[in-house]
Amino acid sequence: MTENGGITECRKIAAMAEAYDVEVAPHCPLGPIALAACLQVDAVSYNAFIQEQSLGIHYNQGNDILDYISNKDVFKYADGFVSIPQGPSLGVEVDEAHVIERAKQGHRWRNPIWRHADGSFAEW
Repeated sequence: MTENGGITECRKIAAMAEAYDVEVAPHCPLGPIALAACLQVDAVSYNAFIQEQSLGIHYNQGNDILDYISNKDVFKYADGFVSIPQGPSLGVEVDEAHVIERAKQGHRWRNPIWRHADGSFAEW
């Protein structure tokens, strides 16, 4: 999703790209709401090529996408594809109690630094 325009702006960008036969690959590491929004745009964008998501990725340990929603089966993956969430709004049901609990813990808004086993820099 785009920083300032949300779903509509992202859809406009995808449409402009489609006019020039350019594929789009929405970037979505943020959480279940962002993923659901991107999937809705993907569903109506013929040029959507691939959808990034961070489900089960190493930096989400104890803080994964599904931890924040109560309908954990909403993102159904099969054969490399994910179903488009159905239902009201974006199709995800936020687990408000979990969000409140995590908000009490606060945030450490820094990129973690990962290192290889030998201590050399891997990524940030």
